[in-house]
Amino acid sequence: MLRGRIINHRQHVGLQKLSALAGIMHSSVGPNKTYKFIQDDTTGESTLVCSCLRIFENLELTCAVGQLVYETIRTHHRVYHTGSGCLLFLAGAWSRAALECLQRGISVTHIISVMSEGMDICLDVCSKSSISTEGLGVEQAESCIAPSMGPHLPKKPSAEVSQTSCHLQGTTRLSHKTLNASGQRKIKLSRHFCGDGSEKISKVLQSHEPKHPDIADIAKGLSHGCADAMNLVVEASRILSKNNQRDVGCSTFDITKVVTCVLPGLPEEHACVLPGCIVCLSAEQALVACHLQEQHLKVALINGDLSDTYHHLGFTKPTGLKSVRDQSALSKSHKEEGWMEKVAALLLKLEVNLILVTGLVSEKVILRCCRHHILVVEKVKASVLKSFANATGAFPVTYATQLSKHCVGTGGKVVIWRDLSNSDGKPSTTVNISTGGNSELVTVILTSCVYGKLQALEDQFWACAYRLHHALKDKSLLPGAGVTEMLCIHHLQKQAERYVKHHRERNGDSVQQTKSGTAPNPYRGVVLHLMADGLIDYISTVMVNTGRFSKVRARTVVSQQLQGCDESLGIAVKFSQLYLEGERNDSAVSSPLKSSDALTVKIYDNLSVKQEAWRRALDLVFLVLLADAEVITGTEQKIDCAQENLMLL
Repeated sequence: MLRGRIINHRQHVGLQKLSALAGIMHSSVGPNKTYKFIQDDTTGESTLVCSCLRIFENLELTCAVGQLVYETIRTHHRVYHTGSGCLLFLAGAWSRAALECLQRGISVTHIISVMSEGMDICLDVCSKSSISTEGLGVEQAESCIAPSMGPHLPKKPSAEVSQTSCHLQGTTRLSHKTLNASGQRKIKLSRHFCGDGSEKISKVLQSHEPKHPDIADIAKGLSHGCADAMNLVVEASRILSKNNQRDVGCSTFDITKVVTCVLPGLPEEHACVLPGCIVCLSAEQALVACHLQEQHLKVALINGDLSDTYHHLGFTKPTGLKSVRDQSALSKSHKEEGWMEKVAALLLKLEVNLILVTGLVSEKVILRCCRHHILVVEKVKASVLKSFANATGAFPVTYATQLSKHCVGTGGKVVIWRDLSNSDGKPSTTVNISTGGNSELVTVILTSCVYGKLQALEDQFWACAYRLHHALKDKSLLPGAGVTEMLCIHHLQKQAERYVKHHRERNGDSVQQTKSGTAPNPYRGVVLHLMADGLIDYISTVMVNTGRFSKVRARTVVSQQLQGCDESLGIAVKFSQLYLEGERNDSAVSSPLKSSDALTVKIYDNLSVKQEAWRRALDLVFLVLLADAEVITGTEQKIDCAQENLMLL
């Protein structure tokens, strides 16, 4: 029987690959990320990366699990721009937990059922320990733009959070009520992981009049080690609020009105935020921009590529099909030339001076337009196109040949911002494209002397921007620096111990018998403990990445915090923020914070981002687990209740 279990355990190759892939990311979790060089053995080229997504973008993924992991991370990053490292780390930790369960003889159905119950416990803890952003920091600043004196929680929200957290002692018993009739969490497994994020988020209700939070104060707690990037985010928020003249500007941050411009060669201290849309132009485009300065331009907007071969998604040809008669290179060139002549004539007729394109534009088309003093800007964000459409009256079209006088807007403006030269001596000019007056857009200029760092700096900025965006959108925050994870670990372990104690009293079995699987329903306590171990591994790894803890010391500190938890205390005094414990003595580290210190939460986490990252991590484990089980047992076999234990995809 033992031999059979080991063979079955080894056959779950997908879970083992998932765990191995997650191991690559251990240095990319927490605020202190480590840069990595990825080198191509074929070409010898290398790239500098420090985020989970960028690492996977530059890896040659040859297995199905690798592709699945990459799609999951990319989908999560597209929405949240942060939390991908946490997602993959926990997917690896919980895949190891699933492997351990399989080795102990626990069925796939029971693993999914109990892990789903554990996730419900964690999500319930997150919801009930959330902190309302209403009025957060207003005691330190009279307006949302004033400098922050530190992220102190307002007295009333803190009291309410403490009261709601006192009810967490009973949440472990409530988790089974969120399950369906079969005792299993309703999960939606998809290879694309396009969750709608529709799960309701619990918010702390306020009885007084709503107050706008201090954005600078919240941003400081969400910077997660990227203070310079977050300062740029706060400045962008300030300019947007001022330009749009909205009373609600202090409680919202419209991230669609923000664009980035990356300038290599300048020191990082030159990073700044400016109104308008700033873009880099080639030497030929710069001459056209100089000619168009101080003019009121007619604007055309193209939603797609500006080329003769472009077709929008509705008319994309199926892959793998070939024409019976291929056009020669000469005929293709003749067709492109005829198309350019037609488009140029149309643009001159409509007196268009400026074209903004969301897709790509060939150099040949750009040069042809430059001859007619028409400035073409490619790779423009869709939100920028929308902003120009609202301000100028232009109507975006898919193809240039669709342009008419009704589609062309007026009021565009081009101003030379700065002449630059790249490190390789190639001339470059940056211009500010706006609609005159108060622009709805702001541009964040990111600079670095190290070209390879620019992508990482841009990723850090967008991560900070989306943290602030989601915090104001959710109107809730979570205690950061490990506090939320510690609460979840605490409740998972308490629930696991309750299950073990219940079965021991009911069946008279020993702990060893309960864990070995001889007692009825013994798996719940084991699985929940293993899920909690995954969260402990995550916290300790982040602590190690700070450089102030060894792995053993980090786990010791976590264990001491859990043992010293006082059930009668609220969330604010249960756990200290572990990531900040570096220089404290043993007694200070091992005991919870004093109540006077606990009211200062120095680090926050996003509620929706953390919940979605945890959900996707567990769903990824389930998908790989079920795929492995299907490969091992097959869909036609009925031995060992295979039909009962499998979920067909």
